Amino acid sequence: MRAIGPNGEQLGIFPTHLAIKRAEELGFDLVEVSPTAKPPVCKMMDFGKFMYEQSKKVHAMKQHQKSGQVKEVKFRPHINEHDLDIKIHYVQRFLEEGNRAKITLMFRGREMIHTEVGKDLMQKIVVETEPYGIIEVPPRMEGSNMTMTLAPFPTVNNVKPVGKGGPEKEKPETPEMPE
Repeated sequence: MRAIGPNGEQLGIFPTHLAIKRAEELGFDLVEVSPTAKPPVCKMMDFGKFMYEQSKKVHAMKQHQKSGQVKEVKFRPHINEHDLDIKIHYVQRFLEEGNRAKITLMFRGREMIHTEVGKDLMQKIVVETEPYGIIEVPPRMEGSNMTMTLAPFPTVNNVKPVGKGGPEKEKPETPEMPE
């Protein structure tokens, strides 16, 4: 196997037992870096320190990530208009903050017969929240509940989309027809 020293210098090609012995003499661990190479490449390093630094890198990368949460708003089919507006406002706020919104419409008893009322309500929610996000999971029945998930528009370089319905798309120029 090819051995690399603790400072990155090439030590040469050694049999495995000699490379392990040399690493132990220097007070390091022998870690296989590239097992598929011919011959395999091993590096002498403090493995505990290496793992600690790797975990620090992973932790730092996770800190810079923004993980959106899923916020749930529950509705009933026969909801008062003002209550509906308030809950739609909550959904809009969740989407503006970059979170996904799960809309749950709960049916009870005889309300299950009139699922079209629920579909109309879901459609109204979609229309009201259109400037804030897109449908991630369309409305579907799950037992006695109808659920739908809305997601915020993806941001590009922290720039939020403009206008209704998401980012503006460039329209191709159409030549004018002569009269």
